Amino acid sequence: MAELLLFAADRAQHVEFLIKPALAENRIVVSDRYADATYAYQGAGRGFPEATVEQVIHLATGGLRPDLTLFFDISVETAVRRMSSRNDAEAKPNRMDFETADFYTRVRDAYLTIAERESERFVVVDAEGPVEEIHAKVAKLVTPALSGFGDIS
Repeated sequence: MAELLLFAADRAQHVEFLIKPALAENRIVVSDRYADATYAYQGAGRGFPEATVEQVIHLATGGLRPDLTLFFDISVETAVRRMSSRNDAEAKPNRMDFETADFYTRVRDAYLTIAERESERFVVVDAEGPVEEIHAKVAKLVTPALSGFGDIS
């Protein structure tokens, strides 16, 4: 529960002091993880009831939702391999790096469920391939969403 509430507190501060002011200035906001991460990691991963997670997220975000969400989908095996190579490269591991494959399967399944339920904003990007290939996919998805914001190059 402490983890869920700590992430919610951080998100509430992020929304209030960064996201809302940027949106008020008609700026584009790009975020690496948002409320869907809470559903996936604390909800499905940790096993909190969906209603509890929904209530906490609503309190933290005030109902603010993204226009577009990209989920970079990889198999759990690929994720574990990439985390392991990151750790081998002397990157500082975090405690999520030590979770089980079952945990990450629940997290991935939760993201895929959200994508199915909210397909109007949520796009699954196959991220198994080379970085250049993934970048091309993302550019193709994001560019139309940014039309009307001037020069985005």
